[in-house]
Amino acid sequence: MDRLANVSPFIVMDIVREASKFEDTIHFEIGEPDLQPSPKVWELAEKAIKDKLNFYTESLGLLELREKISQFYSEKYNVKISPSRIALTVGTSGGFLTVYSIILNQGEKIAFSDPSYPCYKNFSYVLDIEPVLIPVDSSTEYQLTVEHLKQYKDIKAVQISSPNNPTGNIYKKENLKQLAEYCEENNIYLISDEIYHGLVYDEKEHTALEFSDKAIVINGFSKYFCMPGFRLGWIILPEELVRKAEIVLQNLFIAPPTISQFSALGAFDRKHLDYITSEYKKRRNFLYENLKDIFNIDIFPEGAFYIWADISKYSNNSYEFAKKLLEDIHVAVTPGIDFGNNNTNRYIRFAYTKNIEHMEEGIRRLKEYLK
Repeated sequence: MDRLANVSPFIVMDIVREASKFEDTIHFEIGEPDLQPSPKVWELAEKAIKDKLNFYTESLGLLELREKISQFYSEKYNVKISPSRIALTVGTSGGFLTVYSIILNQGEKIAFSDPSYPCYKNFSYVLDIEPVLIPVDSSTEYQLTVEHLKQYKDIKAVQISSPNNPTGNIYKKENLKQLAEYCEENNIYLISDEIYHGLVYDEKEHTALEFSDKAIVINGFSKYFCMPGFRLGWIILPEELVRKAEIVLQNLFIAPPTISQFSALGAFDRKHLDYITSEYKKRRNFLYENLKDIFNIDIFPEGAFYIWADISKYSNNSYEFAKKLLEDIHVAVTPGIDFGNNNTNRYIRFAYTKNIEHMEEGIRRLKEYLK
C-alpha cells in the first residue's frame, strides 16, 4: 500500500500561488507574521555571519539557546525544565516528525481534533501511523475533552493545539489538566502544540507541562517570535525519550541551522514581544468586529492570528467560495476543507497577519461583493 496516497495537498499554498498573480490581492490566507523579530535577532544574525559560524552544532542544538528556552519556561509558566530535556529542531515540522517517529510504531493511532492543522495527519501518513480525527465544535469551544477520548480505543497518542489553528481557541486550564491526567493514567502520550503561545489576548495560556511532566511540548520561533524563515523549533521531552529523539535528529537533520540558533538567542526580548502581542490583539479586534456582521463566527478567537468564519448563508463549498473571492475581488482566504472533514465545507479561515489598512480594503470588497 502506498503510504503517501492519503497525503493531501496544503491548499492554502495553492491559494498563495494564485494570489501572487494579482498585484492588488488582499491577503487573509497565510499564517505568516508580517512583523519583524526583535532587533537583537538581526544583530546576532549579522554577528554570526561576520564570525563565520558555519559549523554543525550538536544534534540537540546549541546548549546556550536551550538554556534560554529553559529560563523562558521558568519565567512565563513557573515550570522548571532542564535544558537536557529540550531539543532544537528544523522548524516545528521537524519536531512533529521526530516526536511521532519515537513514540509511535507503524499502524498505531494518534488522535487529533477535526478541524486542525492539516500537516498533523499528513505527517502521520508519511510515517505510516493512523490518524484518528475527532470532531469538535463550539459546544466544547473546539477543545478535545476526556469524554471525547473515552469514545475511542487503542489510541497511543493525542495531540492538541492551543491556541488552535484554524479556530483561535485556547485550551482552558481545567480541561488541559483533565486531559493530562487522563493521558498519564492511561499510558497515552499527550503532545501539546504551543507554537502560538504568546499570541493570546485576553487571558493567560497554560502549557501542558504545568500539569504533567510526561507531556511532550512542541514550540518554535515562527509565530510569536516572528522568525518563520529561520526554520527553528524546539521540543520538550520526558528524560527517557531524549536519547531516542537525539538519534532521529542526528540521522534526519544532523543539526538545526547554526546561524538561526545564534540569532534566536536575541528573540527573548520581553519589550518587543509585548509589542507583538498588542499589535495582533488590535488586528484581532478590528477584523472580528468587521467580520461578525458578515459571517457567523461561532468561536471567539482568543489567540493565534485566525478567525474561523461560517459561510453557510452564502455557500456550502468553502473551496469554490474561496476561489470565487480570489478570482472576482482578489481577496485571498483559506478554505475550511484544508483543516479536516468535520463540516469544514461551511467555513473559511481569515488570518490577520497584515496591517489594519490592508484588511480595511479587504472588508470593503467583501461587504460590497456579498451584500
